[in-house]
Amino acid sequence: MELLPEIGREHAPGPVLIGAFALGSLFMYGLKFWAEHLEHQDQLAGIRGGIGRGLLLATFIDVAVDGFIIGAGFAAGGETGPILAIGLSVELLFLGLALTSDRVSDRQIVLVSGGLGVTVLLCAVLGNLLLAGASHTVIGAALAFSAAALLYLVTEELLMEAHVVQEKPISTLVLFAGFLIFWSIQLMGV
Repeated sequence: MELLPEIGREHAPGPVLIGAFALGSLFMYGLKFWAEHLEHQDQLAGIRGGIGRGLLLATFIDVAVDGFIIGAGFAAGGETGPILAIGLSVELLFLGLALTSDRVSDRQIVLVSGGLGVTVLLCAVLGNLLLAGASHTVIGAALAFSAAALLYLVTEELLMEAHVVQEKPISTLVLFAGFLIFWSIQLMGV
């Protein structure tokens, strides 16, 4: 959340940021449905034990986006890159801890955690290389898209923990729409 005012002040016009944030929200929403679909297919096929395909693929895509965010932050200059790297490192630590379960072997945990680490590093380097020298508008759009992805994950986790009943996926989308309206008003100076 600390990045949003910074992105708006220094990087891109409001409409670009709003569009990129909306696309990031929709991307994560679609990723959630895709992961749930894969998990459902695994259940129908009777695949048990280990880490589910949907969760695994969604996690790797999320970590790739996180790495790209870090690269975008370093390309933006200033303190953005280190702040993102530290914040996302903490997220990855908890992600690694979340992999531990009775159904997952120690070998699988080490392989997946190592794969996630390599993915975030490669995508950070790729993000920095692709965005180094890019315009403020492009970097701002990348950061706004990424901020939506990060915020989506945090929001999903908090909504799941806050309610005993299963949340409907539309709840998160409505929350993001409200946030986007609020941020749009702030960016446009209305």
